[in-house]
Amino acid sequence: MDKEEILSKIKSYGKEFELGEYTLLKKPHLLTVGDHCRIADYCRISCEANIGDYVEIAPYASIAGGGGKHSFTMKGFSSLSSGVKIWLSSNDYVNELVTHAVPTVREIMGDVVMEKYTGIGANSVVMPNNHIPEGVTIGALSFVPENYPFEEWTVYAGTPIKPIKKRNKEKVLKPLYDLGILKK
Repeated sequence: MDKEEILSKIKSYGKEFELGEYTLLKKPHLLTVGDHCRIADYCRISCEANIGDYVEIAPYASIAGGGGKHSFTMKGFSSLSSGVKIWLSSNDYVNELVTHAVPTVREIMGDVVMEKYTGIGANSVVMPNNHIPEGVTIGALSFVPENYPFEEWTVYAGTPIKPIKKRNKEKVLKPLYDLGILKK
């Protein structure tokens, strides 16, 4: 399928949307993308996804799972670095068999929401049922367990993650004010 045909199947997308030539959109009719966004080559999105304005998803990122019951939301001015995995469903490694071959196996399932000004570092994994508040960043090679209790404008890292330090909100947002993208 060529790029124009793929774009015609996307639910909606805004101006200046760049889609990598080798990106795999399993359910493009469930994808909404805002203005000034880039989804790089070799990304895979196989669930409902709502992407805000000024968002970047780097190569090899994957957003999957949820069985059509759950969605991924990524609000404006946010990014996923290369190799990030966002899961809307996963096996329960504590209470269940770890297989999909047995029909009674229950999964951990839930939405993942990234608020504005958030970012997730390279090769990190985010499990289902997470709400990542405004301004949160997650360092590379991190693991975010289900239902993690985040605080706004904080840097997290590790396996599993833990808070590292607060982010400088004024300094982070200054370029957007200077460019007139945000108004005071």
